[in-house]
Amino acid sequence: MTATEQAIPPRARRSRITPEREAELYAAVLDLLREVGYEALTMDAVATRTRCSKATLYRQWTGKPELVAQAMRHAKGSVVGDIDTGSLHGDFHQLVGRLDDEQLAKETALVRGLIHAVHTHPDLLRALRDLILDPDPTGLEAILRRAVSRGEVRADCPALEYVPYVLIGALVACPLVGDRPPDRAFLLRYVDSVVLPSLTA
Repeated sequence: MTATEQAIPPRARRSRITPEREAELYAAVLDLLREVGYEALTMDAVATRTRCSKATLYRQWTGKPELVAQAMRHAKGSVVGDIDTGSLHGDFHQLVGRLDDEQLAKETALVRGLIHAVHTHPDLLRALRDLILDPDPTGLEAILRRAVSRGEVRADCPALEYVPYVLIGALVACPLVGDRPPDRAFLLRYVDSVVLPSLTA
């Protein structure tokens, strides 16, 4: 049995939710997270917001931790998508270019809320680790692997494993240090000044 199977019980996949409907549900979950936080988010609230029965939600997801993790996974995957410009610099710049300042402000608030929640909800932490970090749905590892294959980054570069931490750190630290949410201009400077030099030095 894999770590994911141990952390998240199997569920009966009898739901007829379409991909479009599933995307709507995930968007609603993230909106609720931003509005009320993880602790106050309930499956009842999700059912009401999405006009979906709780029975349907529980057939598709085992509970709140997995639903939140899957929503985060879906959102991150849709951001990176099929980015492949032929260079690491181009890939990162295109990634940032797909974001807008309003979305970045929302994502920053979401990340900060989840960081607080995982300290008191180990089930959420397990779900996030298993469904987001391990399978890499964001495509970030693929971007980095291509950079290594092209010779832009050494295969033994010690900074490779820390890229997710560095990127998340920017979202969390900017409001604390700069008293403002990060915007695209900040992230582009951050990528050029911190992320890329750490990988290509």
